[in-house]
Amino acid sequence: MKVILLGITGQVGFELQRALAPIAEVYRSGYGDNMRLDLCDFAGIEKSVRDFVPDVVINAAGFTAVDKAETEREHATIVNADAPGVLARAAAKIGAAIIHYSTDYVFDGEGCEPRSEFASTSPLNHYGASKLAGEVVVATENARHLILRTSWVYAVHGKNFPKTILRLASTRDVISVVSDQIGAPTGAPLLADATTHALLKLLDDSSAFGLYHLVAGGEASWYELAIFLCEQAKAQGLLQKVPEIKPISSVEYPTPAKRPLNSRLSTEKFRTNFSLSLPHWKDGINHFVLELARAKL
Repeated sequence: MKVILLGITGQVGFELQRALAPIAEVYRSGYGDNMRLDLCDFAGIEKSVRDFVPDVVINAAGFTAVDKAETEREHATIVNADAPGVLARAAAKIGAAIIHYSTDYVFDGEGCEPRSEFASTSPLNHYGASKLAGEVVVATENARHLILRTSWVYAVHGKNFPKTILRLASTRDVISVVSDQIGAPTGAPLLADATTHALLKLLDDSSAFGLYHLVAGGEASWYELAIFLCEQAKAQGLLQKVPEIKPISSVEYPTPAKRPLNSRLSTEKFRTNFSLSLPHWKDGINHFVLELARAKL
């Protein structure tokens, strides 16, 4: 199986290289690798897909700077919506499938129940709007699509909330963390492994293509995540002490882009269709901390 993988420098793309290696010949788009794709070069995208003739195109690239998307709207739309549409159309022309990642930010964050794939969307910021537009165009351009909405992604590789918290915890006695936004911290390794598992099934069962939610089990606030993370980091010797972590509201921590309070996503459809059990978010954080501890040995 031949796979074109975009976004290898990102958290999910980095992990996908590992997960896909045993089952596919992976053509990676990135600096110094065997192909380079500029998501703003639509003609180049179409030519690369046509020349490599993959079985699957996996788009793990994206404009993920949520606040910056408010001022760089055109660029965010090109990367998150227009380019994925070109990828999906180019893949469809050669009979290839496309896997594309999206976000809980397509929802308005109201209520406290997990949202299903059938729930109404209403993004609060331009990042969410651009990702929703990407979903629509990918599904329209290629019937053989797997769109995976996820949330609160982190990994040992790359920049993310857990790494920021550990950096602050190592230098401060007090940290304030938002406590009224609830979601599921989801490790990039889990996303990569679950994607690979789903891909293997899709090769045998094309009826499983579609839109899915894919996040770790359980739920937490950023505040609860920070406390658990710091406790585990101290236990593994990454922190000398756990700082005082103070809960604050989203109102007390204003950002250019409004965030949803409820980022809960129901994964019942994914778990049922792909026969997978998704581990609790704490398992992922434990693994994350252990990996960081090993890296310091």
